[in-house]
Amino acid sequence: MRNKGFILFLTVIVSALCLYYLSFTLVSRSVERDAAESATTAQGTVDHYKKQQYLDSVWRTPVYNFLGAEYTYQEVKENELSLGLDLKGGMHVTLEVSPVEIIRAMAGSRKDVAFEKAIERAQQMQATSQEGFVDLFYRAYREIQPNAKLATIFASSTTRNLSYNSTDQEVLAEINREVDDAVARSFNILRTRIDKFGVNQPNIQQLKGTNRIQIELPGVDNPERVRKLLQGTANLEFWEVWNYNEFGPYFSQLNDYLVKQEAANKLKANTAAPATDNALARAAGTDTTNLAAQLSTPDSAAAQSDSLNANQSSLLGQLFTTLPSGLGSNVRDTAKVNALFATPQVKAIFPQNMKFLWGVKPIIADDGAEFLELYAIKKGRDGNAPLTGEYIADARQDYDQSGRPEISMSMNAAGSKKWQRLTGDNIGRQVAIVLDNYVYSAPVVQSEISGGNSSISGSFTIEEAQDLANILKAGKMPAPTRIVEEAVVGPSLGKEAINQGLLSTLAGLALVVIFMMAYYSRGGFIADLALVFNIFFILGILAQFGAALTLPGIAGIVLTMGMSVDANVLIFERIKEEMAAGLNVKDAIKKGYERAFSSIFDANVTSLLAGAILYFFGSGPVKGFAITLMIGIATSFFTAVFLSRLFIESMVSDKNGSANTFTTFLSKNWFKNTKFDVLKYRKAAYIGSTAFILFGAAAIFMKGGLNLGVDFSGGRSYVVDFTSPVPASDVRTALLDNFGNQGTEVKTFGAPSRLKITTSYLINDESTEADEQVKAALMTGLQEYQAQNPTIQSSSKVGATMADDIQKQALIAVLLSFAGIFLYVALRFSRWQYSLGGVVALIHDALVVIAAFAIARLFGIAYEIDQVFIASILTIIGYSINDTVVIFDRIREYTRENPRLKFRDVINPALNSTFSRTIITSLTLFLVVIVLFIFGGETLRGFSFAMIVGTLTGTYSTLFIATPLVVDTTNVDKEKQVAAKPTVVASR
Repeated sequence: MRNKGFILFLTVIVSALCLYYLSFTLVSRSVERDAAESATTAQGTVDHYKKQQYLDSVWRTPVYNFLGAEYTYQEVKENELSLGLDLKGGMHVTLEVSPVEIIRAMAGSRKDVAFEKAIERAQQMQATSQEGFVDLFYRAYREIQPNAKLATIFASSTTRNLSYNSTDQEVLAEINREVDDAVARSFNILRTRIDKFGVNQPNIQQLKGTNRIQIELPGVDNPERVRKLLQGTANLEFWEVWNYNEFGPYFSQLNDYLVKQEAANKLKANTAAPATDNALARAAGTDTTNLAAQLSTPDSAAAQSDSLNANQSSLLGQLFTTLPSGLGSNVRDTAKVNALFATPQVKAIFPQNMKFLWGVKPIIADDGAEFLELYAIKKGRDGNAPLTGEYIADARQDYDQSGRPEISMSMNAAGSKKWQRLTGDNIGRQVAIVLDNYVYSAPVVQSEISGGNSSISGSFTIEEAQDLANILKAGKMPAPTRIVEEAVVGPSLGKEAINQGLLSTLAGLALVVIFMMAYYSRGGFIADLALVFNIFFILGILAQFGAALTLPGIAGIVLTMGMSVDANVLIFERIKEEMAAGLNVKDAIKKGYERAFSSIFDANVTSLLAGAILYFFGSGPVKGFAITLMIGIATSFFTAVFLSRLFIESMVSDKNGSANTFTTFLSKNWFKNTKFDVLKYRKAAYIGSTAFILFGAAAIFMKGGLNLGVDFSGGRSYVVDFTSPVPASDVRTALLDNFGNQGTEVKTFGAPSRLKITTSYLINDESTEADEQVKAALMTGLQEYQAQNPTIQSSSKVGATMADDIQKQALIAVLLSFAGIFLYVALRFSRWQYSLGGVVALIHDALVVIAAFAIARLFGIAYEIDQVFIASILTIIGYSINDTVVIFDRIREYTRENPRLKFRDVINPALNSTFSRTIITSLTLFLVVIVLFIFGGETLRGFSFAMIVGTLTGTYSTLFIATPLVVDTTNVDKEKQVAAKPTVVASR
């Protein structure tokens, strides 16, 4: 093999990087173990509050030294391989910014009856339509007022881009722009709130092309607090600011208080000091008589007093520092400062009209330390801000005369008067712009501002100016958010999922390792070694990319183990063919790798295509599965094609190489002289497949439709644990009345004492109040089972509109995968017959899996059709086309090598020559998905069942559907088959 040095160098570099990034995970786990040990009580229980205190105390403290580079616990957590919600517990939320309120706000006071009717009609249409709300509103308004112009409603003095002469299309464009801006503003606000919430490794992203924001909060154990945090209205305020000369003296009093507290603490610690040590008592400002009982050991009062005097100037310095812009504190100390300011004694030091707020953006010092500025806010007599965001008409990023970024802001009439008064009273002083109790900016007022138009200048970047403009507009456009999708996973379910995932991974790995060594001898050992490297690379790359490992991600790793051996099987079978043709081991290895490369490349590209589509159109855990799958495909290609060859060529030479390198006594005579006539049974296969799919369709009809999960049907779902088994049917009967006799399903979920309860009760009401109402109805219905202590372990909610969108995305994902594979196969094989055969076989596989789900349901085995099911379908598509492409490649090879034969005559020999590879690959994958089905847990039961069916039908369709269709659609009147013109990837 050429470039051995480069392959070895690349392997070492990637391995080193993976070790480096995975080391952060080991350090993080070590710190967490130390935290748990420090918080463990004498009874052996862990005090979670103390554990969190420990972790907070080391958050910005170096805990890891790597070759001289020190990393704080925060940096370690940022670089570790994080766990997804399903493994760690936490909360997943999809929020939707309401376009209804934005449209109403833009209409202002010009709303009329037709406008309100159009809004109401659009809301009704949205329940069954995939169109955007703005388009639905316009259509509804046109139906009600065919000749009216939208400009009469939306043109106003505060909407600078519209006039009464604006066309409807211009108005709609402006509305859409405002909706997009509102989503961006909401995103910025939510991101700041989440950052202040203190969640480790939160994930927040705006879903492209929608007005939705997706948030993942690992480890959150208070969902109600999160809902209030995410759905609360943005509170934008303008406050007067005390300057340092005004509030500085109060900090001197604060320092005196801290000195006294320090003295009092030391007196309490020195329980043996004599009663005559009054210097400490005086320093503490405490009566000596009250302290006499606490003093019992001799000590030097003078020395203690000197120590206190020395520390007096540094006590404040331990918490506060002087910044170029004012007073601040190290980020790690802000919690201590907040706790200090919350004490009644400290509150009494400062005036009642003075409160303190932190700046939102850290100031980074030269040494990398981060500081937050502390602002002293001047409260009015009523305690309210002199000006709030509701008076802002518009704000946008602009440029001053020097070309520097600034913010232009305009107020409405009422706001202009308040703004003029506020700026007039504070010339030369700061006015703080505060959102959700954090100061975003505090510009100095240059002069009194009348007319309501003003600009805010400073050392802004363009991005900072845009963000501040968005913050200011948050007060203009009331854009409430509603939760359209939610999932809460309890930590106990997360631990259970980790155990199940680890068990299924190890069991699958053990089966593959044993089988490969039993079948391929030393070659199997090399394949196993490459597989271990493959898993190591997957985990390391996940850590490098900052991706989270999820339960479906573990499924992706398990699945990759089964699929990654396919390349080695293909290579080893090629090597065995070359050795049977008379080549020695060394030459056979060289020839086998070269001839297998094209098939492996095509198969991996088609599987990667399915994974990429799954990533772009999936969400939540499905996206995690897609990431792991794509990384696994890439790493398995590298380890199987390049790394395994490096190992094998190092192991085998002319002296020690033999046929036994790739065979054992168990596999020596398997699949020899296979002569199976596939084309003979193609019509029977067509009829059998059609019959099975029709039977599945009948089963779907008999059961009243597909068993759609909450993802696709909408509704709310709860996983409830009981202390002892309870009959699912009895629980359903008990709940029906409380759920208004709406659609309710109750089934055992993974254990006899665990139930999954799904209901469509209040499906069209996505409010938090409805969530609480449904939960209350659930607990009321379970009252008769109080003896079994029902406990909600996890919950999920998908709104009806969100469910429709998920269905649409799933359909698009499947159709795009078909289209992409069709085009790729056509490109690679230069004939549409191959593409048609391949895609029809894929459609066949998808329909067979759906039919299998429906037929299983007839026999009482019910698995839901949800996003994870779509992941399984796309995975099956990737696997099936992988298998099909390998056989197509062999057919293409045979037609080139035998140009005088008819096309039909080369099919069976080509299929039989790959029969061993087809069966072995299917067998290894089948073993892995069986393990996943048994040990992977209830969450992945439907996925693994689909994969079991898909593995079988994928192999079957490759042989009896895809290839026969290519034959049946080829012009067989020609006596000679013109060979396809392949795109050569490697010499053969």
